[in-house]
Amino acid sequence: MTSSPAEAAHLRDLARLRRVRDRIDREYAQPLDVEALARGVNMSAGHLSRQFRLAYGESPYGYLMTRRIERAMALLRRGDLSVTDVCFAVGCASLGTFSSRFTELVGMPPSVYRREATEATAGLPACLSKQVTRPIRNREAQVRQPQLT
Repeated sequence: MTSSPAEAAHLRDLARLRRVRDRIDREYAQPLDVEALARGVNMSAGHLSRQFRLAYGESPYGYLMTRRIERAMALLRRGDLSVTDVCFAVGCASLGTFSSRFTELVGMPPSVYRREATEATAGLPACLSKQVTRPIRNREAQVRQPQLT
């Protein structure tokens, strides 16, 4: 079975995109930018951003921030770190950006989440609380209802 050069290039791009996504998952707390991620897989930053969005439904930066917020949620549920400590522990350099993105994804500010989540998940095993409290990506994307004609 032979594939066209375009199909082969597409499969190579998908493999590189998986490597980028895996790197974000592993190194979310490190300073990462699209240029560095693109250099790591020999792509231009623009091409990486476009292809990543096509493959995963969000930009590499959006995916990175979602990863950071997921980890922040787990740290806040523990209740032993301040919001500022959590912000820096997950790799965010700006408390304002962290709080804005957290509120956008979770629906409440990190300080409120910290207070409410520790009460709400008390007694739940960590694996269940992680699953129940996972943020929803692309909350801003509206689900289209099928049109009946």
